[in-house]
Amino acid sequence: MAIIIKPLVTEKMTKITDKQPNRYGFVVRPEADKLQIKKEVESLYNVTVVDVNTARYAGKRMSRYTKAGLINGQKNAFKKAIVTLKEGETIDFYSNI
Repeated sequence: MAIIIKPLVTEKMTKITDKQPNRYGFVVRPEADKLQIKKEVESLYNVTVVDVNTARYAGKRMSRYTKAGLINGQKNAFKKAIVTLKEGETIDFYSNI
């Protein structure tokens, strides 16, 4: 069972990576702890992880108007991990494309 769901490549995360080139974001399973995240990133990308910061996000209720009427739903809850690598190491998310 994989701990990391996907890398977080958003405008906000790209700005963080531009300021500090050794920080990367990932969407991870909500039950994952920092040690599991560290071990998974190190094994997948062959880098040395110095620090892991995590944040939980609650699912939000959303609604929209359509021809059929009002449609209600909910976005999924998720957990985000920001991983700090050893100085000089990088991860290239686009090399596997």
